[in-house]
Amino acid sequence: MTEELRLCSSAKMQAIRDLIAKVAALDITVLLQGESGVGKEVVARAIHLASPRVHRQFLKVNCAALPGELLESELFGHEKGAFTDAYRQKPGKFEAVDQGTLLLDEIGEIPLGLQAKLLHVLQDGEFSRVGGEKIIRTDVRLIASTNRDLKAAMQAHQFREDLYYRLNVFEIRIPPLRERREEIPVLVGHFLTKFTFQYARKIEVPADTMRVFLEYDWPGNVRELENAARRIVVLGTALTVHQEIAARLGGGPRPAVTPSAVTATVNPEQMISLKDIARRAARDAERVAINEVLDRVHWNRAKAARLLQIDSKTLQYKIEQCGLGTREEKQGTVAEPAIEEQKKSGRDGRMN
Repeated sequence: MTEELRLCSSAKMQAIRDLIAKVAALDITVLLQGESGVGKEVVARAIHLASPRVHRQFLKVNCAALPGELLESELFGHEKGAFTDAYRQKPGKFEAVDQGTLLLDEIGEIPLGLQAKLLHVLQDGEFSRVGGEKIIRTDVRLIASTNRDLKAAMQAHQFREDLYYRLNVFEIRIPPLRERREEIPVLVGHFLTKFTFQYARKIEVPADTMRVFLEYDWPGNVRELENAARRIVVLGTALTVHQEIAARLGGGPRPAVTPSAVTATVNPEQMISLKDIARRAARDAERVAINEVLDRVHWNRAKAARLLQIDSKTLQYKIEQCGLGTREEKQGTVAEPAIEEQKKSGRDGRMN
């Protein structure tokens, strides 16, 4: 069982762990249902790890990431010349994961035509590659996951009824994070430890920020919580994430300002709106965070953009907006490589 699943200690997730223990040893298809980000892949991997197939492969295919034609090739493979750009024979995932476990994520997005072929594989354990006639047998433990209401999709004629019942031999519904809030502090601690090791930077979450986290509904569930923890470690402060979550809640307590944070000062005789104060404070906090990240990566802007989860153009705009300048300007050496090259060429020209 994965570490993350062990940390989910609520009564509802204990029930999920009990179901995993019961179904893992049974070689049957499992349907995982739940909102995006609740941990369906984590549960699927836990089933595989507790099953007799643990020493075989576990593969995942995101059915929503590929159009129907490419998805069919991804699952079943294709023969050389089966379609344009099919320059060689390619085995599919059902061949690659033989005797292992295959997770079909977002199963509700599979086109109707492909659903029929998938049903055939589940019933008979055999298929043929795209453009081929050879029958290939496979022994695969299939786990399907979805955040869609498949019964509603059946009624709308978007999902085959016979495939639904073939998939839904054993169903596990994973509750959203808002229904198991007691896990939030433990998960935050786990993610902070993980990202502290990854980014070599330690940061604590203040108690008032944790209170905001416990009040928030987390529509993105555990994945959203993990991303929030990552941003806190990357930024080196909980201030920005706290303000964003509090704004979604419609207010709430603000975190204590650390000495490293830049605060907005207000002249008591000067008229200024609360919106302006908030805007200025957010801009100052952003300036501190961007400056810290840039210094940490030695002003490698591409790396800084990845850590801050923004694109390079946005980072450049914010650097200019915050008046951070460049590392050379901060060090008093403004000369750019191109300028130096021009100077060198000029000197070389004079020497010639």
